[in-house]
Amino acid sequence: MDEMAGSITRAIEDSDDLETVKNGMPAYLLMVEGLAQDHPGDASLQKAAATLNGAYAGLFVEDPQRKRHMAQKALDYGFRAVCVRRPHICEVRGERFNEFAPALLVTDRADVPYLYALGTAWAGWIQAGSNDMNAIAQLPYVEAVINRVAELDETHDDGGVHVYLGVLATLLPPSMGGKPEVAREHFERAVALSNGENFMAKVIFAERYARLVFDRELHDRLLHEVLESDPHIPGRTLSNTYAQQRARELLASGEDYF
Repeated sequence: MDEMAGSITRAIEDSDDLETVKNGMPAYLLMVEGLAQDHPGDASLQKAAATLNGAYAGLFVEDPQRKRHMAQKALDYGFRAVCVRRPHICEVRGERFNEFAPALLVTDRADVPYLYALGTAWAGWIQAGSNDMNAIAQLPYVEAVINRVAELDETHDDGGVHVYLGVLATLLPPSMGGKPEVAREHFERAVALSNGENFMAKVIFAERYARLVFDRELHDRLLHEVLESDPHIPGRTLSNTYAQQRARELLASGEDYF
């Protein structure tokens, strides 16, 4: 089951046809969710369900209510995956931060894919409910999870760990605790770790940092670099193709933004 799920996931990741993936992925999502529900003790299936729900919501869902619903499912599956491997983390879910954070220290490098699935799903859940202060209040928990991943293996997902840390640092305006320069360091590290092959790192760098500080030169340079590069990279083709689409949108709207 894990091998079949992995094969289909790789086919999706290596596709450059966004419309086909958008239309076909729901059926695969239902299949993976069914397998995850039938095999609650399989951490890999729980992780796959978390990742796919989060990815689909982030890439293709525009309706806010539906996006929040899928983000919630991703978060629930993410916790299930981690709970299978590290039950003690589940025991402190919902507890105060000073009880939750120490539990993350009892993890090792083998836990990285599962912690990352949880952290990214949690970040997506917060973004989907960005107007909900109860969601924003969970930022420290998400940062703790993703920082733990960075401590164990900062190269995971071609530096995607740093992309998420950069996004988290810009979710709030500087007046409320946002840290744009910390975000820039994370985005630059993500680009370096991926050797520029993670196009979304550059697009999010432009959108979340360059726009925030009104640096149009950086904004346009990053986006043109994305558009001038070949997106066909194993494991990155789908996200790179989407990144190029988003880069065109940002360049077009930049005329009014800056």
